[in-house]
Amino acid sequence: MPSLIAFVLRNRLLMLGGIRPSIVVLAAIPFSLGFSFLAMKYLDISANLMSLGGLAIALGLLVDGAVVMVENVDRTLREEDPEEPLPHLILRACAEVARPIVLSLLIIVIVFLPLFTLQGVEGKTFRPLAQTMALGMFGSLLFAVFLTPVLASLLMRRPRHASGEHKEFVVVRWMQAAYRPLVTFFVRKPFAAVGMAAVLLVVGGLLFTRLGSEFVPRLNEGDLLVRATMAPSISLEEARDTMLRFERRLMAKFPEVTTVVTRVGRGEVGAHADPVNSGEAFIALKAQDQWKTAKTPEELFDKMSDEFRNFPGAAFNFTQPIAAAVDELISGSKADLAIKIFGQDMDVLKQKAAEVEAVIRTVPGAEDVQKDQVTGTPQLRITVDRQAIARHGINVENVQGILQTAVGGEKAGQIFEGIPRFDIVVRYADESRSTMEAISRILVAAPGGQKVPLSDLARIEEIVGPRQITREDNQRFITVQCNVRGRDIGSFVRDGQKAIEEKVKMPPGYLVNWGGQFKLQQEANKRLALVVPVTLLIVFLLLFSAFNSLKNSLLILLNIPLALVGGVAGLWMTGQNLSVPASVGFIALFGIALANGMVLVTYLNQLLREGVPMEETCIRGACLRLRPVLMTALAAGLGLVPMVLSHGTGSEVQRPLATVVIGGLVTSTALTLLVIPAVYRWFSIEVEKENNPQSQTEGSR
Repeated sequence: MPSLIAFVLRNRLLMLGGIRPSIVVLAAIPFSLGFSFLAMKYLDISANLMSLGGLAIALGLLVDGAVVMVENVDRTLREEDPEEPLPHLILRACAEVARPIVLSLLIIVIVFLPLFTLQGVEGKTFRPLAQTMALGMFGSLLFAVFLTPVLASLLMRRPRHASGEHKEFVVVRWMQAAYRPLVTFFVRKPFAAVGMAAVLLVVGGLLFTRLGSEFVPRLNEGDLLVRATMAPSISLEEARDTMLRFERRLMAKFPEVTTVVTRVGRGEVGAHADPVNSGEAFIALKAQDQWKTAKTPEELFDKMSDEFRNFPGAAFNFTQPIAAAVDELISGSKADLAIKIFGQDMDVLKQKAAEVEAVIRTVPGAEDVQKDQVTGTPQLRITVDRQAIARHGINVENVQGILQTAVGGEKAGQIFEGIPRFDIVVRYADESRSTMEAISRILVAAPGGQKVPLSDLARIEEIVGPRQITREDNQRFITVQCNVRGRDIGSFVRDGQKAIEEKVKMPPGYLVNWGGQFKLQQEANKRLALVVPVTLLIVFLLLFSAFNSLKNSLLILLNIPLALVGGVAGLWMTGQNLSVPASVGFIALFGIALANGMVLVTYLNQLLREGVPMEETCIRGACLRLRPVLMTALAAGLGLVPMVLSHGTGSEVQRPLATVVIGGLVTSTALTLLVIPAVYRWFSIEVEKENNPQSQTEGSR
């Protein structure tokens, strides 16, 4: 709603200068949104955070086609023959821009093709955005081509001035007055425009090297989840008491905490069973403006982690409920990153995991570093003495059978309670099997009828055995997990990989694999690196088929590099990292930048075909297209302002996307309005030769 109000004000005051053209343009929004919602319902696409984000991006783009068409109708009504019938004028004005409008909207849809190719978590996250975006743009295309001419003929009229002149709104006149000498300077000195573009590209490249990288920004869910790992041999009662001590200390030290609910262990009926040495504390917090210990969630995480770093009997991992569930589904770990060490020998794996854990603790940004508890479970090992059982004539099977029955239990029958049935299991009473001494007194029958205690037939000893053995792709591995705070995950992984290579020597056959969010980020980047160039090639072929000019197509594609510069600068100035949402923003930016370039180049070609000299073509065409180019850029930018300013749950994912688009629109619009008119003469030789040889001669001077 704020973006819609801003759009109405911008349309009324700055650009169209009349309520009737504004009504025609604004009608595109409900039509396109209605088309999108109906198509989503028909295609069974559910609305979620990212699909609504796609509509937020599309909100500014939905009116682009109508804006260009209405602006051209308005200009035609002011400049053309007042005796010509109004329907003919409107039809001719709409026909002039119909082809570039259709092509530009199709290009915006095409550039979202890479999002349809994403797989896994990133695909499920961002594919709804691409779907809703594409549907909204199709609705916008239908409105611009079929309904805008009809509404324009019903609502728009010729100016009432007797002279036929139309006085622009004062802000538009100011912009025109400031823009004309500027574009004239660059048209007459095109190398100045090239130099400006080169400087911006160099600055963008330097800023890009300073950006961090991550999969998605950390969400502020409003609540915390603390996972505690205690000794494997701990009893249920002691685990409960340990977590109670943790709760009391947490609530005493941090007034931001309102409620703590702890769960010890997880039942085996769920997807992820946990033993009693694992606890989860769900922590409810006050509103952030009432916090006293910290100002931001990151700062609160750090202070809590420092407070419980040396808590006796437990190690803690501070995270959030949704983030923890996602991390566990991604890699099975309970933290942002999972460093998996693969190998065969469990003793070697345990040793190398300890070395990796020690190294990772030294990397800046590492918090809550823990390795898997692969040992520590107390066990009773019974080794049969074959010489002893041979003296008594007892075989191994008899000894094992007695132990199975006495300790584990033996099925003796079933009991029926209506339809349900239950096994009857017989075994020794607790006092006869709960201790090593009791088990050692279990009697084993010999063939001669005598009873021999188990202690005479086997060696019984208490040991600390393995707690778990995990495998992936049929290989054993141990995981070292950690959270990253105060820096981006991409640079942390680079520093961590370098430190492990320098300080930990892996034996032959042992390797280190980084998982978690870093793995998702790498998979998404690899797929985008493959699909985005293919998409740009499709866009280039589409441009070439429309303009039938290689140079015109390359000129329009020049929008992309400077659009990237603005997006990178926007991320750097706001302190955000390069993430998958930011990559989605760059993809959206491609389509918007290309559409604006097409609007200008199409009109410049039209002026050349009408015989206008080259320099006048560049200056007049740029000035006449200042209003529609600014309108489309502002429409797209204003539609994303609420996403940049929002602070609710989930806004962290949408903010990088909106920041990239808004920042990129600034530089791409500067390129469209200044650089393209300046260098157009170098990319229009074929048009001049075919249509206007005189302008070719003048332009060469």
